[in-house]
Amino acid sequence: MSMLILIFGVALWWGAHLFKRMAPDARAQMGDRGKGLVALGLVVSIVLMIVGYRGADHVDIWFPPAWTVHINNLMMFVAIFLLGAGSSKGRARSWFRHPMLLGFLTWTIAHLLVNGDLASIVMFGGLGLWAIVSMLVINRATPDWHRPPAGAIGGDVRLVVITLVLFAVITAIHSYFVWPFPG
Repeated sequence: MSMLILIFGVALWWGAHLFKRMAPDARAQMGDRGKGLVALGLVVSIVLMIVGYRGADHVDIWFPPAWTVHINNLMMFVAIFLLGAGSSKGRARSWFRHPMLLGFLTWTIAHLLVNGDLASIVMFGGLGLWAIVSMLVINRATPDWHRPPAGAIGGDVRLVVITLVLFAVITAIHSYFVWPFPG
């Protein structure tokens, strides 16, 4: 039952995020009320994923080597950087068309490297596929991308500092559930 809850949570995440792109007229007719419904759908999807993931039976599919933890931690740093790059005032915001989705995808791949169980593959794999599909849907809807102007290098320095702080905070919180470092 927990696996079904997890799958439903991932599916709801997909639906809530892609609703505006797949049914723009229906979403537009909902007005501001639609924002609240989409937000509620996302909150419910996260709760369902957490409940489903934590309750799912542990079924090993593959056994990640110990050294993948190092790659995971590096990728998590990159993921946090990319998630912030789209909102930064530096040069990094002009490097990628979809920095937040790339950061999210990097987060999912990093977690797939160190988790070989079925629930992790369903959750992180499903969310990673969502990020890829989202980029493709956005690119198809608006094929012309106008690179934002590069900002000052100071914005990138701030982004790196914020990334370091967030990485430390996230790993501290994560350590209460699963130790994110080797050993």
